[in-house]
Amino acid sequence: MSFPTPKMIKSNGIDMAVYEAGPADGIPVVLLHGFAELAYSWRHQLPALAEAGYHVLAPDQRGYGLTSRPKAVEDYDIDQLTGDLIGLLDAYGIAKAVFCGHGFGGAVAWAMPLLHEARVKGVIGVNAPFVPRPAIDPILAARAEYGDNIYIVEFQKPGVAEAALEKDVARSFRFFMRKNAITLEEFRAAPKDNNNLSLLLSFKLDEAQWQGEPLLTPEELGVFVEAFSCTGFTPALNWYRNLTRNWRRMEKVAQKIKLPGLLIMAEDDILSPPAAAKGMEGAVPDLEKALIYGGGPWTPQEHPYRTNAIMIDWLKRRFIA
Repeated sequence: MSFPTPKMIKSNGIDMAVYEAGPADGIPVVLLHGFAELAYSWRHQLPALAEAGYHVLAPDQRGYGLTSRPKAVEDYDIDQLTGDLIGLLDAYGIAKAVFCGHGFGGAVAWAMPLLHEARVKGVIGVNAPFVPRPAIDPILAARAEYGDNIYIVEFQKPGVAEAALEKDVARSFRFFMRKNAITLEEFRAAPKDNNNLSLLLSFKLDEAQWQGEPLLTPEELGVFVEAFSCTGFTPALNWYRNLTRNWRRMEKVAQKIKLPGLLIMAEDDILSPPAAAKGMEGAVPDLEKALIYGGGPWTPQEHPYRTNAIMIDWLKRRFIA
């Protein structure tokens, strides 16, 4: 199955591109990409879920791909991102769906039952554990731990990260999307100065010094390059520029998810290591966890068959049409 042609819908005041597969009467599953990705990141999951009988909807989320790109930073906060998904359900006449998110898309997926529980059947996080609201601003916490040399702090200053990433979009995606780069054990054993999680410092290295190998085929790379050459990176970075706003917004929201949850972890994901999910059952009592050995942060694209099998097994056991 080739990747489907998008359907353009109106949602929450924006135009949203949605890629659809599977029977319309199947259980709805909404796939949410992360940074810096597209609905196309789910190209391996759409056909597998559709063949299993699910009604699959993968949007280019706000600021990405063919979907609208509002200019104001605050237009990318958690209320807008989750509101877009309510608009998507309304556009398709869907009462409830399972939301599956990868990376930052996972944070949006876990926010759905906190803010819109009545529209959610369950949640799947891929490389994205549910992290209850911390006691302090996450940007302040990151800066206290790593200084300015961590990507979520680097992303806060308008114009800086986009200037680096937009100079050569193809190079940016060869840098982002790599596999077999470093094991979690190797990362933890390295000197702390080398483990700052800085995007900009690592990006400055000569390409020959980058760890691992490219994840994408030339054709796949071309899809991302074409999209981001058009949109730039500012809308995607604006998601990170709302982390403090989102933290304030969630202050009085109970950090308890009462619906079924599945977490798919990767053994060598240094950004969201398996240890980050320790104790997650306290906030998500009805939780199952699955670990993919040897995987890094791009699980749906790096290990699609294993990811698909875990998702479909859980969906079949937990939900009946």
